[in-house]
Amino acid sequence: MDIATLGSVLLGLAMVLLGIATAGGLQSIPSYIDIPSVAITFGGAFAATLGTKTMDGFVSGIKTFGMAMKLPNMDMSAMIKQIIDLSNTARKEGLLALEEASSNIEDPLLKKGLLLTADGTEPELVRGILEAEISSIDGRHKENIKFWEDLAAQGPSWGMIGTLVGLVNMLKNMSDASSIGPSMATALLTTLYGSLLANWICFPIAEKLKFDNGSELTYKSVMIEGILSIQAGENPRVTEEKLKAFLNPSQRQAYEAANGEGGGG
Repeated sequence: MDIATLGSVLLGLAMVLLGIATAGGLQSIPSYIDIPSVAITFGGAFAATLGTKTMDGFVSGIKTFGMAMKLPNMDMSAMIKQIIDLSNTARKEGLLALEEASSNIEDPLLKKGLLLTADGTEPELVRGILEAEISSIDGRHKENIKFWEDLAAQGPSWGMIGTLVGLVNMLKNMSDASSIGPSMATALLTTLYGSLLANWICFPIAEKLKFDNGSELTYKSVMIEGILSIQAGENPRVTEEKLKAFLNPSQRQAYEAANGEGGGG
């Protein structure tokens, strides 16, 4: 679980509730719940977003909310150590030994790269195939990011639509004083809901997914460089130094503490 993302959502909710309670007391919180406003704003925003997607794309976009709440399973230091171990294996036993070693690899990209290398595929072709895989991953992630950006754009728009609905109802029934309050509440709450949907949920989720996507692309790119270094027959120590350049200072310090100044053989 990503504590920062979850904390952001919960803290945002807490600040809104605190603001409401501070201004009108705890008893005023139920007055901010209006079913027609929810239906217009949230229902309209999701319906409009659905119109820009396929059903599979829409469902996939919704599912990424859960992904944004999780920490990506990408340990750069562990991956570099794994590549150095594979480099030592290839140096001692030859590239064909990578085929057997790949049976214990979980990452699909690394496994594919090792099998291509063991098969004697040309380096440029290996790079092209693996970079095409990365491009495909990037494309899928950007579609999910766009889902949240589109939903964020629709939220305030449908909030304004709800505001207009509420104002029309209010103006049509000015003679009925009892209807003015509920109509005005719908008008104002839809705007509030639209802003909350965009700025409390959608934009932060989109930005988190962008961050995770960038981290994964970097992770996969380092993996490709490691595979190509193994294929080129580079000294594992040289490969290690090359890949360590992608670690930030704290990661590098932890890596060197765990593996020594040089883990290559």
